[in-house]
Amino acid sequence: MKYENIDMKLRGRWIKHTLQFTFSAGTSRGFLTERPTYIIVIEDDQGVRGIGESSPLRGLSPDDRPDFEQQLHRVVEKVAKIPPPNTPDDVDHWLQQHIPEDHPALRFGLETAWLDYLQGGQRQIYPHIFQTDAFPPIPINGLVWMGNREFMLRQIEEKIARGFRCIKLKIGAIDFDTELSLLAHIREHFSSDQIILRVDANGAFTTGNVMDKLRALSAYDLHSIEQPIAPQQTEFLRELCQHSPVPIALDEELIGVHHPEARKTLLDTIRPQCIVLKPTLLGGLAATAQWIRLAEQMGIGWWLTSALESNIGLNAIAQFCASRQVAQPQGLGTGQLYHNNIPSPITIHNGFLHYDGSKPWDFSLLGL
Repeated sequence: MKYENIDMKLRGRWIKHTLQFTFSAGTSRGFLTERPTYIIVIEDDQGVRGIGESSPLRGLSPDDRPDFEQQLHRVVEKVAKIPPPNTPDDVDHWLQQHIPEDHPALRFGLETAWLDYLQGGQRQIYPHIFQTDAFPPIPINGLVWMGNREFMLRQIEEKIARGFRCIKLKIGAIDFDTELSLLAHIREHFSSDQIILRVDANGAFTTGNVMDKLRALSAYDLHSIEQPIAPQQTEFLRELCQHSPVPIALDEELIGVHHPEARKTLLDTIRPQCIVLKPTLLGGLAATAQWIRLAEQMGIGWWLTSALESNIGLNAIAQFCASRQVAQPQGLGTGQLYHNNIPSPITIHNGFLHYDGSKPWDFSLLGL
């Protein structure tokens, strides 16, 4: 599908919006209270507006750099100066021509803004998946953030009460025995057939202690552990994936691997059980699709995760996900983390992400 923009004058701009967490969100890299994000707008003189989100994740994104806003400004200016992509299929080529590959968040933001614009600016960037103004519900995991035992236990019980059947715990920053006790608490009440358990160490373990920790974790019948050790320890990680009693999912390991052959070599060398895909960190939806193709060719499992974007970025990732008819839980439950998220049709009910077409988008917080 193509939105006819012949002879339309195009312009691009960006808006900074600082998302405020509803609580202090703990990871092994520290605690988060706010999240700067950048909204990219592509519009024409007829009022058609495509909206995307470029949201580098501090400490992780290759484009988390002091001159990011200057880079963003230069890229957005190109919208008015360079011939645009004519169809959604042309967008990835436009990105490759005009945005360096080491700016993955910029690519994701421009990619989704273009896709939205070329589909008529309705925030339905994959319109073929919508039926009666909604895409199919997506199963998601309930994310439990780090904190003291009482805080984490309260999150676990709240997530289960709300119907989540997959729980993911951030681990690696508080006392390990406390973290094990939380997993034991869940398993005392729910089997793996009732509740899927995932953990995410964000690279917190060391080569010296990781195997002992994995053996301890294996007692709780975990679905997987994300990135148990820091990235770029390829040979050790390969051995770990071969011998770990808990399936290993690569996450941070994928960041900065841009060339298709390098991606193939990484997966073929390490042979993880799973990979976790964050389009903002990987260079957008087309880049993510390439990771998926490689993983499926090698029999490696995968799921998608948002990188703490607002509902604008989350909407794009969710639609990409829905277009692939996923069955296992995805990591797309971050839309409720903020006091000042962008009001949208995205809702969560009984452990599923939904798009409720009866609820409008409201961009007044952005001045739109």
